[in-house]
Parts: sequence; structure tokens; C-alpha cells
Amino acid sequence: MSLGGVSEASRATPEIQMIANKVRPQLEAKTNKKYEKFEAVEYKTQVVAGENIFIKVDTTLPQALMQLFPVAQLYLHFYHWSLITPLMDVGHGCFIHIKVFNGPTGKDNYELHGYQTDKTMDEELTYF
Repeated sequence: MSLGGVSEASRATPEIQMIANKVRPQLEAKTNKKYEKFEAVEYKTQVVAGENIFIKVDTTLPQALMQLFPVAQLYLHFYHWSLITPLMDVGHGCFIHIKVFNGPTGKDNYELHGYQTDKTMDEELTYF
């Protein structure tokens, strides 16, 4: 990889999960959401004056809401079939792309520099 270029995607490692966990509170504050599941699945890096790390994170809805979903789906089935289709993927396959910056000091001072919500597993991590 050349200076400034983004690397190929790699499967997330325990170190990448640790980085994602460190910026999780920053993301939750910006999105005003709490993520029950926050699992890094893949990442890309970019060498700049420091390092940008692009991480694809698998998230889900809170468990209590997931338990209510089948009841809501059954209710909608009887009253309006067209409302079921958009709801079927709620809490399943929800991904977020996060951009994390670590400065040139090498002190593991990770900062959330951006995020993209409503992603799918198949969407490629790209520069943003």
C-alpha cells in the first residue's frame, strides 16, 4: 500500500475490535443510540499523518425491542400486509462503517472521525 492509499479489506482482528470498542462511546453519543451488539467484521487502513482505520461494524437493535418484533409483525399481518415487508429486516444485518483516526504519536489516541449508518454486510468499505 502506498502512502495515502487505502489498503485491501481484511477480516477484523482482536486489535481492531479493541479499537472499535474504544470509539463506541463516541459513536453512541453522536447517533444517540446504544448498540447491544458491536462486532467489528472487517477493516481497511490508510497511512496519513497518522492512520485512518475504516471498520465495518455489525450492530443490532436492543434485545427488548427484538423480543417485541414478532408480536408487531403478527399484528401488522392482520391489518396491513404491505407494512410487514419493510419491517422484516429490523435488527438483522444492520451495519455501520466507522472512520477512526490515530495520530502520529502512536499513543493509541483513537478518535471517531466519521461514520455511515444503514449499511449492509455486502457494502464495501470505502474512503469517506
